[in-house]
Amino acid sequence: METEAGTTGSKLHSGRLVGKTAVVTGGAAGMGRATALAFAEQGATVAIIDIQKSAGEDVARIIQEGGGTAKFIEADMSKMDQVDRAFDEVVKAVGPYNVLFSHVGTIIVKALHDSTEEDYDRLMDINVRSAFLVCRRAVKEMCENGGGSIVITSSIAAELGFALEALYCMTKGAVLQLARTISVEYRDRGIRCNAVCPGFVKTAHGLREIDELDSAGQAWEEGALAESQGRICEPEEVAAAVVFLSSDEASFISGNALYVDNGWYAKG
Repeated sequence: METEAGTTGSKLHSGRLVGKTAVVTGGAAGMGRATALAFAEQGATVAIIDIQKSAGEDVARIIQEGGGTAKFIEADMSKMDQVDRAFDEVVKAVGPYNVLFSHVGTIIVKALHDSTEEDYDRLMDINVRSAFLVCRRAVKEMCENGGGSIVITSSIAAELGFALEALYCMTKGAVLQLARTISVEYRDRGIRCNAVCPGFVKTAHGLREIDELDSAGQAWEEGALAESQGRICEPEEVAAAVVFLSSDEASFISGNALYVDNGWYAKG
């Protein structure tokens, strides 16, 4: 059976991730959804964790109808008790996992002087606290189970500054450093960790960001996007990078920031 992800039963036995079990947090939509589907297409068993129940169940259904194995779990990754409950359920449902894509995140577009403590707390909880809680749990279990690969979604904003995105840039810098630190601390335990750093991506999140920046007086729609990264990135293009970093083909790649931005970061 052909699914919208292009997954067929025969591919499930010959892909780059055959024999691996992957957890995708924030896997119900956007780049998380594209990556969950790509993981399944490459033969992995996939567990999707998200607060969006209907959308997450839809991703699991697509994978299952394509002949793959998938489990959806509804949970808020910024809450420690829900992280532990969700990962307990993952292990019970699909067994030990050796791939993690930590993707939970959001954005606030606002001038720094207008940003509130509530804005700060919200972005730190969703973008940073979730990655901390999820990766803390994962490294412990991966150490016990022989290692694995972790990929964290950061952003081009981790190392480039952008007006109206001070809080977002702070959080993405934090998770990039988390990825680098994990790669050093757990290298000898068989765990690799990298970050993907996209530019603008054609997701609800990315399109909302462009719209809000334009409404604030910037001109991304009128030409700045074409100048910076040529065109908007498709979520499947980010997913392809995550699949590579998660696969054994990237066995000696750890601690890296992989920019999926068509040369934007290189231009400075």
